[in-house]
Amino acid sequence: MLKKIQICLCFFFVLGILYEISLLSGCFFSYMPMSKHFLTPEQVLNLGKSIIFLETTERLEPPPLVSCSVESAARIYQDRPIILFMKGLRNDTVLDLNSSYTAFSLLSSMKNVFIFPLQMETVFQETPLLQWYNKQEKNWVHISSDASRLALIWKYGGIYMDTDVISIRPIPEESFLAAQKSQFSSNGIFGFPAHHKFIWDCMENFVLKYNGNIWGNQGPFLMTRMLKAICNLTDFKGTEDHSCQNISFLNPQRFYPIPYPAWGQYYEVWEKNPNFNHSYALHLWNFMNHNRKAVVAGSNTLAEKLYKAYCPTTYKDLIQNAELRDFTSSGDAA
Repeated sequence: MLKKIQICLCFFFVLGILYEISLLSGCFFSYMPMSKHFLTPEQVLNLGKSIIFLETTERLEPPPLVSCSVESAARIYQDRPIILFMKGLRNDTVLDLNSSYTAFSLLSSMKNVFIFPLQMETVFQETPLLQWYNKQEKNWVHISSDASRLALIWKYGGIYMDTDVISIRPIPEESFLAAQKSQFSSNGIFGFPAHHKFIWDCMENFVLKYNGNIWGNQGPFLMTRMLKAICNLTDFKGTEDHSCQNISFLNPQRFYPIPYPAWGQYYEVWEKNPNFNHSYALHLWNFMNHNRKAVVAGSNTLAEKLYKAYCPTTYKDLIQNAELRDFTSSGDAA
């Protein structure tokens, strides 16, 4: 009897070792999608090199642009975990591959996409942001997102991306900020290894200089003033990147080839499509989209072509099929 118990213990021990090896080697993503639902956020984040997205509203159904952002990242970074944190999710929320939320089901079915509740108090533990968070009203969206992205990248490392960023090729840098224009950094895309001093300094300055009445004070203006404190920023002359203190300051062409005043061009028909040869991802400036312009099947806009190329499942399920369902429903009603 004792021998049988020893054999069983050895068997489970070997299984545990093989499981850890599979996680560290990236083999985990070749398993069946359902197996990932047993993992905690910490287990996935500790794999390193995560691509992190945040949904800080209470909605549970990601709109098409959010779905496209996550899907495109999952396709470009197939050997890395793609994590969507959603504030509206709770630990007891029951949503799965058969959920009535189409986008949620779509993203959950992707082998390297993980969707977890965003628990801010847990995220801010052991950072300068926790005491600040406990004193604040909890009804702000953008500022809490600015804080959460800093804490997550500080703790676990990886790349943060806004949910209106479409990935088109891998980012080759590990420690980087994205220039929105010369001498001005965005905070919509950035990447650092865990426990990088620059991110810790940003969190401290976030609290020290906190002013919720100034848009972007804890976001792009924070990144810019912290970068200027350690680097002599100069204008970009062409498509070159800048580097300082082992931080790459990436050219605006990498993510912002269409600047925010011209954001509407993404929803226009182009005679000749841009090639974006110098870009790693494209920021679609959703916060500027007050009129809620959307991708429409058959419109031939630049955004529709990007969906077709970089998030084809989102395009098929949330754009084409949604329009077909709407058409069918209106026909039945008539």
